[in-house]
Formats: sequence, C-alpha cells, structure tokens
Amino acid sequence: MTLFKNPGFNFNGLLALGGSGYGAAEVGEVLTAVNTINKAGVSAQTYSETFKELGDELMETPEGSKPGTQTTRFRALRAAQYYGQALFFVLGSDDPGSEEQLYKAGRGAWDKFCGLCDPAPVTANIPYGKTPLPVWFFRPDDSGERRPTVILTNGSDGQNVDMWTYGVAAALERGWNALVYDGPGQGQLLFVDHVVFTPRWETVVTPLVNWLAARSDVDTGKIALTGLSMAGNLAPRAAAFENRIAALVAMPGVLAPWLGFPPQIREILTPNKEETNDIWNKEVVPELPPSVAATMKKRIEPFSVPAMLDAREGKMFTDFYTPAKLIESLDITSVVGRIKMPTLVLDYDYEQFYPGQPRQMFDKLTAPKDYVKLTTATGAQLHCSPMAPQQHCEVVFDWLQEKLSGS
Repeated sequence: MTLFKNPGFNFNGLLALGGSGYGAAEVGEVLTAVNTINKAGVSAQTYSETFKELGDELMETPEGSKPGTQTTRFRALRAAQYYGQALFFVLGSDDPGSEEQLYKAGRGAWDKFCGLCDPAPVTANIPYGKTPLPVWFFRPDDSGERRPTVILTNGSDGQNVDMWTYGVAAALERGWNALVYDGPGQGQLLFVDHVVFTPRWETVVTPLVNWLAARSDVDTGKIALTGLSMAGNLAPRAAAFENRIAALVAMPGVLAPWLGFPPQIREILTPNKEETNDIWNKEVVPELPPSVAATMKKRIEPFSVPAMLDAREGKMFTDFYTPAKLIESLDITSVVGRIKMPTLVLDYDYEQFYPGQPRQMFDKLTAPKDYVKLTTATGAQLHCSPMAPQQHCEVVFDWLQEKLSGS
C-alpha cells in the first residue's frame, strides 16, 4: 500500500489510485506518475509538476485521433483528478503563484466532463451572502421523476472530482439525484472568490435545500446529507439546524477539527492575539522545516485569505491567531444533541487525522444512529478509505436506502 515513503504524499497518491474504480483516474497513469516522481525524488515540486503534465496531456486531443464523446468525457474527469493532485502540493512547489490558475484548469476539466454527461447536470448559482454557491445537480435521466436526493459535502481540501468518486456515481447507479457544491472555504469560493470557511454551515445547506425543494424532480421527504473528511463536522452542524434533512452521514464523524492539528501547533494559540502571533513569528516559523511550512500553508489557507495570498507569494503568513480561532470555533460538541434525523457515523482503521472523534460523536448523538468502522481486512483503512471508495459508497448508500424506505 506504499506508493511514497512520505505519508502525506502517499495518502494523496492512494486517493488518486482509488478514484480509478469510478473512472476518476487510471491505475496505469497513476502508477506511472508515481514512478516518475520517485525517480526524480519526491517533493512538492516533482509531485505537482508530474500530475499537472498528466492533466494537460489528457485535455489535449491525442495526435492523429478523433476521440469519441465518452473518451473525451472520461479523459476530462481523470484530468480533473490529476489537476487536483497537483493543486494540493503547489504551494510547496517552485511556482506557488500558479495556484488559482491550476485550480481553474481542474475546474475547466470538471466542467467539460459534466457538460458531456447524459443528461448533463443542471448548474446554478445559489444565493449565499455576497458570493453565490456554484452547484451541479446530477440526475439519472431527464424524465422529471421525483427521486431521493443526496447533498454531497466536500472537506477542507477536496475538489469536485472527489464528490464523483464518493457519491455522485453511486447515487446515479441507484437511481438517486446528487447535488455537488462549493461552499465557503472550498473550490471556487476559496481560490477565486476568497471566501473562507464558516462555523455556521446551516447557512450554507439551507439555501441548497430551498433550491432542491423547489424542484419537481426531488422527493423532498428524502433529502440526505453527507460530509466527507472535515465535512464530517460541517454536515452534522448543518443537520443540527436544518430539519428537512431526512438522513445524515458523517464520513468520518468530526467533533473538533482543531484537534486534527498536532498538539505542538495547538499549543501556540493563547487567549491573546499579540502574544500568539509573537510566538508564531519569532519562535515557531524560524524553526519550521520547508516541508512542514508548506503543510501549514496548505492547511491554514481555507481559513485565512491573507494566509493564502502570502503563500502564493512564497511567504509564510504572520497572523496565526485569527485562522486558529476560526478552526477552533468549528467545534460542534455542544450541538450534536440537536440532531434528530437518522445518522450514520463512519470510522476507519488507522484514522490519521481525527482518531477517536467518530466514536465520540456517535456516543453524543441522541438521534437514531449507526456506527460503522471500515477496516484493513478489505483495504478500506485510513481516513476516508482512499483505496476503497466503492466499498465506502456501498456502506453509505445501502444504509441510506434502508433509512429512506421506499427509495
């Protein structure tokens, strides 16, 4: 299961490889890229550069051929995956300033894929504050039949292509609708519109439910909400206040994203902004190895526009206090008891980001609830089962179909 000795690069490589089951990658392409990166020496530069080149290649028409619609469609989907892989590490590369451009390349590939789907997803911009939420509403067909619908919520650094792998394809196969969206801190809202995460995710989901409820092809009594990765915190927060959600899945359950940061990072935060930033800038930053500095830039950018813009200029952010307080405010421990709808909490063997939190969330739930741990016995270990998204979707959609009886 080891593509790269570095666990960070390895995890992302496994996510790419896992996407192959739903056409969102190709095993041979990923392993060839892995070999190229290992031969050159694993770094943010070699990783980002190699996967970007692969994305560029797939978006070009092969010389001397006329690819059919489905070939062009799935080449674009794989390109979206590879651009997403490149994007994840670009801030640590030699060209951090290309982040927005690289995001747009991936978004262009995703939009091309969507436009070639049959039927193509309905696209819209749903009002949210000053910046609307882009959405993609996938349907099995255009018959107008009322169907169960799942709202798929991405995490803190996923891209739209990940939602295809972790829900859209599975929903369509089962005759469900699926809604993909960029919320604050994600996709277009982060990289282009400069809008960071909010701790009040119900303000994001409620407009989506309003939009779905106005559609004649949505069974409004069967709207489910899922949250992948850090969205295992966001989706439950929304469900605690949006009672039109009929079933909820946290993948995994996350009570406090701040606890996903190492203790030595969390200890920097004090009640005083000036003191905290002094510690960060004078004691911590000068000692950070380049790889750790790049990781911090990446993990903080969805919570701080100044941090993101500094990172694009190759600089480390100086205000640690403000984004740290925002991440701390995402704690939903006190509101989990408000959730009323049936809830599935997933956990994983060797959950590396939020160990213990899924079980803690499950224990705090007072709603009808189930807990499932995906294991090494079938290769479904690690955060979000990167090597086993098909198993992952089987567990989630079998549970949803059982809870939303008659679906």
